[in-house]
Amino acid sequence: MGGTMSTSAIQLAAFCTEVAQTRTVWAVKDGNGFPAPVGTDGKRAMPFWSSESRALHLISIAPQFTGFKPVAIDWDSFCERWLPGLERDDLLVGVNWVGVRASGFDLLPSELKANVEAAVR
Repeated sequence: MGGTMSTSAIQLAAFCTEVAQTRTVWAVKDGNGFPAPVGTDGKRAMPFWSSESRALHLISIAPQFTGFKPVAIDWDSFCERWLPGLERDDLLVGVNWVGVRASGFDLLPSELKANVEAAVR
């Protein structure tokens, strides 16, 4: 595969590698629960991060995440409970969102699971 990897591909690769190692996914929540904003393509996505420090960094710079707290989710329960729920609600999974605008790569829950499992081997 030639060419340079896109930022989103790099974020996805980092997410998969880190989650494969730690078996933990990080979400953020506030008093209203877990955010699932509408993305650029008009679909809603719930963001997750592959480390607490990544989630904390976004909270510290993105105004719409002020007041949120990171929450650790075990990978097995993420696969068993979260991913089917996200599929059912027609939500995408946001992967390691970054920046003041809190943007990044979004993909289908089933695609995320396949990517992380590929990174385990």
